[in-house]
Amino acid sequence: MFLFGIEHEVAFLNKEGKFADFSHTKFADLNQIIEKLPTYPSDYPQLRVGDAGIKMKRWYIEGFERFADSDEVIDCHVKGIEIRTTIHSNIQGAITELSESFKLLRKVAANFGLSPVLVSFNPYNPAFEPQPPLNHYEIKQLEAYPDEQTANIHMVSYGPDLNISVVDLPTEDVIDIGKKLTYYSPYIVPFSYSSPFYNGGLWDGLSVRTFIRTGKRPAALVFIQKEEQLINSTPSLTKIARIPAEVGRIEFKACDSCDDFLIYAALLTLLKGLVLDKTLLGRATIPDAALHQLSAKEAFDNEDIFGNATKVLQAAEVALEDDQDIHYLTPLKLLLAKRKTRSHELIQMFHRLSSIEDVIRLTYNF
Repeated sequence: MFLFGIEHEVAFLNKEGKFADFSHTKFADLNQIIEKLPTYPSDYPQLRVGDAGIKMKRWYIEGFERFADSDEVIDCHVKGIEIRTTIHSNIQGAITELSESFKLLRKVAANFGLSPVLVSFNPYNPAFEPQPPLNHYEIKQLEAYPDEQTANIHMVSYGPDLNISVVDLPTEDVIDIGKKLTYYSPYIVPFSYSSPFYNGGLWDGLSVRTFIRTGKRPAALVFIQKEEQLINSTPSLTKIARIPAEVGRIEFKACDSCDDFLIYAALLTLLKGLVLDKTLLGRATIPDAALHQLSAKEAFDNEDIFGNATKVLQAAEVALEDDQDIHYLTPLKLLLAKRKTRSHELIQMFHRLSSIEDVIRLTYNF
């Protein structure tokens, strides 16, 4: 039995029509939205609240928490708002909940002059530098967790966590699937590409997020129960589950954001097929940065990327056989047939409109 969930990061334009990021958006600007959104008591204990108390709802502010010279949180530099679904036994349930949560977020945000836009990498600020600079306590905290040292990337990149788990699967099998998804990640991620903007203009490629992020941050992350099962790697492949509901979960973290949630349904189905597949034998503990960078630049125009993406999709389809979710793969087949990504569309729109804001304002067009 499979379980599914989605975490989706949302960026915004503010009422002046400017991209709302840490450079001129405060925690309070986004928190007023969160405060108006509902709490569902039945969501817990499957949703993690976290130490700072920011993650109280299905929606929470994604950002970089600042501390006094102690464990007291005193501020949070904001990136956007993350929507997370509860755990579902089918893909449609996760997509339906995500769609409903997004519509509610859009409605409430509009009251404060903010509108959601599709962005997978900050189109104006290529890097995040905490201001004021980190204090002694914060530096020590970051040194203790290697993955936290890439906050400069985390704060400028937006993407989903596509969560999948198989009930009662042995830990070694879960880790093996994590290694498999890490290996095939360069061929999976082009289906999601949506970050062609960088530093105020067009980037020379299709996913600046993938180019900068992958290799420094995980492609897949496996949540396990016991310390002795951890694999020592940078970036991490394994992590200790923080709540019981996380044990055995695989988070696929390498995709760009999508404004068509049916692509998430397709990608979850692809991951499901790859879990079932027994023919693809590639495994990797850490992502191949060079291959991801090639994929980010050329996507399906590159014959190696195109050929392996075709192979991965076909293997998943064969493994799914007559599974009822198999029809969700159709959008991925269309993208492969056209050798096009969402980034191609955004680039075309930019050539027509000559403004990043005008382009991204036309995303989430439903």
